[in-house]
Amino acid sequence: MDRHLHILGICGTAMAAIASLARASGWRVSGSDAGVYPPMSDYLAELGIDILPFSAANLEPAPDLCVIGNAMSRGNVEVEAILERGLAYCSGPEFVGRFILPGRHALVVAGTHGKTTTSSMAAWVLESAGLAPGFLIGGVPENFSGGARLGEGRPFVLEGDEYDTAFFDKRSKFLHYRARTLILNNLEFDHADIFDDLEAIRRQFQFLLRTVPSGGSVIVNADDANLDDVLARGCWSHVVRFAEHGGAAADWHWQALAGDGTHFRLYRQGQPLIEVRWDTIGSHNIANACAVAAACEAMGVSVADIQRGLAGFAGVRRRMTLVGEARGVKVYDDFAHHPTAIGGVVAAARAAMSGNGTPGRLWVVVEPRSNTMRSRIHQHSLPGALAGADRVLIVPPDARHMRRQDRLDVAAVCSDIGTHARALPDADAVIAVLAAEAQRGDRVLILSNGGFDAIHGRLLQRLEDAVG
Repeated sequence: MDRHLHILGICGTAMAAIASLARASGWRVSGSDAGVYPPMSDYLAELGIDILPFSAANLEPAPDLCVIGNAMSRGNVEVEAILERGLAYCSGPEFVGRFILPGRHALVVAGTHGKTTTSSMAAWVLESAGLAPGFLIGGVPENFSGGARLGEGRPFVLEGDEYDTAFFDKRSKFLHYRARTLILNNLEFDHADIFDDLEAIRRQFQFLLRTVPSGGSVIVNADDANLDDVLARGCWSHVVRFAEHGGAAADWHWQALAGDGTHFRLYRQGQPLIEVRWDTIGSHNIANACAVAAACEAMGVSVADIQRGLAGFAGVRRRMTLVGEARGVKVYDDFAHHPTAIGGVVAAARAAMSGNGTPGRLWVVVEPRSNTMRSRIHQHSLPGALAGADRVLIVPPDARHMRRQDRLDVAAVCSDIGTHARALPDADAVIAVLAAEAQRGDRVLILSNGGFDAIHGRLLQRLEDAVG
């Protein structure tokens, strides 16, 4: 049967991924958005999906179902037409839960940090084991060509975002994903634009636990007290705990055998089980690997397949990605936008430089872009997260919809860090400083969850021009 799905806000990363899953499932897909431009327009064109400007005429004849993206709100001409005409609609996560996941074994990765990397890693381990998983991941795993695939096997891996679902559904997205195996990596306060406090996030995780069947498994970081609190409120599934070796009591433990995290060992019930050398850096990624190993074993994957999959994991785009090198200066891109994640990335970069005997300096450039990072919520924790850097450059947050007294005080953050930290007005100023002061052997780590005015390529070009 020819079923027509129309997606509002189709050029968003998540909505485009859902469009590809719907297309692969046999739906005829159309979509609407504003400001359509590459690469997303090219990606959707390759799928044979037309993108139209927002208009009530896009709903004639009426689609069988409309998916309303999270960025949509009341007042949008198509949203108003859908409501006025009584057309069938749902959110993107609800569509996935209703039409993609039935009959699949959903492995959901939740937590404040590491969701994209952990879900990418899990998908690759399952792929290496020959299980042909489907997946929906909010990034681009380097082992695959994109962040979404229907897959032919029973497993389906999902990055379980705690962000709210749509303007008409304020539950967290992950509540729609029908987790049978659930990884809980960590839990901290984030998303200040939708959650009042940590307790509000705990409550959503509590609801998530209620959706896992009794025959399912919950893989929990035993080193995180907030997750202990969530579990204590009720869990009806088999619980498997993981932790750092020598720390909390757990079923699985992880141990770094190299300071930069490129060599590690995993233990099960106190016995060494898996040893891996890989190119991924950072102890936080070893913890992610331990969670993946525990989850995949619970799903029936052999130890040998788990070890082979972890060893072959190629990482995720925009997670310590080397963008290029010019004048002996290496420029890296990372998505980190929370002090804990920033601290982990900076520590990993520092350890990698020390382990390789790199003589240069570590520059860390920060663009506070998320609503939480733009606020003063992390004002006092951000300086400590940047302690491992030799030089720190921070630009002020965008002023949109936030009073001056509520925004991050970048000058104060730099003062707390020390004289090697500077507040600069914009990307142009950052490029000028780095072009003048970065030396051969230095590494520049740029942290932003947005485009940051195309700073990476512009910086590399400026460094190359300086050589000429």
